[in-house]
Amino acid sequence: MAHQDPASATERNRLVRLSNLDHVAAGEARAAQAAAGAPRGFKGRWTRRQWLQASLLGTTAALVCALVPGFSSALQVHEGEAHMATMALALPPAPERSEAIPSSHWELVTVESGQTLGEIFAERGVPVATLHRILETESASTTLARIRPGTELGFEFDTADGSLRGFRFDRSQTERIELAVAGDAITEHVIERPVEVHTSVVTGEIRNSLYGSARQAGLTPGAIATLTDRIFQYDIDFARQIQPGDRYSVLIEELWREGERVGSGEVVAATFTTGGRTFTGFRFEHDGKVEYYDADGRPLKRSFIRSPIEFARLSSRFGNRRHPIRGTMRMHNGVDYAARTGTPIMAAGDARVQFRGRQRGYGNTIILDHGKGHTTLYAHMSRFANVRQGERVKQGQVIGYVGATGLATGPHLHYEFRVNGKHRDPLKVTMPPPEPLKGEALARFKAETAPTLARIQQYEQLHYARQQAAEAPAIASAGEPATAADRG
Repeated sequence: MAHQDPASATERNRLVRLSNLDHVAAGEARAAQAAAGAPRGFKGRWTRRQWLQASLLGTTAALVCALVPGFSSALQVHEGEAHMATMALALPPAPERSEAIPSSHWELVTVESGQTLGEIFAERGVPVATLHRILETESASTTLARIRPGTELGFEFDTADGSLRGFRFDRSQTERIELAVAGDAITEHVIERPVEVHTSVVTGEIRNSLYGSARQAGLTPGAIATLTDRIFQYDIDFARQIQPGDRYSVLIEELWREGERVGSGEVVAATFTTGGRTFTGFRFEHDGKVEYYDADGRPLKRSFIRSPIEFARLSSRFGNRRHPIRGTMRMHNGVDYAARTGTPIMAAGDARVQFRGRQRGYGNTIILDHGKGHTTLYAHMSRFANVRQGERVKQGQVIGYVGATGLATGPHLHYEFRVNGKHRDPLKVTMPPPEPLKGEALARFKAETAPTLARIQQYEQLHYARQQAAEAPAIASAGEPATAADRG
C-alpha cells in the first residue's frame, strides 16, 4: 500500500474535524428551530418531556465535541508515523571474564658466531640429557650437526614449571621440523613450508673488482661463483681480462615465503660484456641434465677451463724469458699465476692422475692425463689435495694448493698444457667446440630464452638510462666555466 504525504494527511484530518463541527452546529440549529416552533400553548415553561429532550441533545453535542479531536489524532497517527514508547529496564550484572593463561610459550633464538648448540640449550636451562635425546632423532642429527650463524631455533617452554615441551628448526627452505618433548619421548613432525619462486634482474658495472661490484649490486657469493666457475669460465679469463667499465647482468631466482624473501635460487641467465664482446649464458634442461648454453644453443662447458685458479694474477707468460733464479735465457713452457699460499688449484678438465709427487725444480707436482694426447701439469704446490695417482678427477675438482716448492721466488702456480707431448700456450690453445642443440630441443631452447634475453636488455636500457641521467648534472656542472667566485 502506498504511503501518504504527512502534510496531506494533516489537512484531511482538519477537514474531517470541521465537517463534524458543522454537523453538530446544524443539529443545534435544528433543535433551536424545534424549540421556536413549540405549540402556541407554551407559556414560558417547558414540560418534563421537553426538558428530557433538551438534556439528551446537549449531552450528545458535548460527547461529539470531545471525541472529534481524539478521533482526528488517531487518524493522524495511523496514517502518519507511528509513535514508539521506550522504557528503561534494569539488566542483571554481566559475568566477569577471566583471561585464560596459555599453558606454554615459544622463545626464538638466532645463532650467533661462535655459539654452540650445547651453550644455547644450557643458557635456557635445558638438561644435557634432553639435548642428547633431541640429537638422536634422524632430522636433528643431520641438520644440527653443524649449526651456522643466523640459524633460527625455537624453544617451547611450559608456562607453569619452565620445562621444555617442544623444539623446532628448519631442515631446508621448504621444511620445518617440530619435536614434541614429553618426558623421555620425543615425537617428530614435519611441516611443509611452500616457497614461491620469482625472478629479478641484477645489473652492474665493474669499478674495481667483479666480486666487490656484484656484492654491492646484491648478488650472493654463490651466484658470483656460478658466473665465474660455470657460465663464463671457458670464455673469460677473470684473472687478467676484466677491466673497469665491463658490464654484467644476471637474471636470478628469488625465493619468497609468506611475503618475505628468504634466499636466492639458480642463475637463470647472464650476460657479460668485456673487451667489446658480449657473452651470454642460459640455463636449460636437456635429456634430464641441466647445463648452460650460449645464445646459439651450444653448451658452454668445454673440455678445459681457461684458468685452473680463481682471481689470480698472471705473473709470467708462455715463451722465452730470463729465469728468475738461474738468470739464463730459456723457454718458459707454461704460464705462472701469482696467488697466496694455500689458494685452491682446480683440474682443468676431466682426467686421470698420471703423476703425483715431487719433480726437481717443479717441487710438488701433479700431471693429469685428459685423453686423446692432452695432458696438463701443475707445479710448486704447497700441498696436495685428497687425490691419488691413478684415480679419476673431474673438471673443477681441487687437486692441490698454491705454494713455492722447488725453484720459486714466491708462491705461485706454474701451469703447462701439452698436446701429444708438445707444449702449447695455455692462453691460446683452442679446443673443438661441443655440438649445439638441434631440432625440437633447439626450438624449445629458443622459445624459452628469447623472452629472457629481451627482459635483460630492457632492464639494462632503463638502468643505464637512469644512471646517465643522474650523472648528467654532475658532468654539466664540472664543464661550466669558473665564475669569479670559483676562481677565488
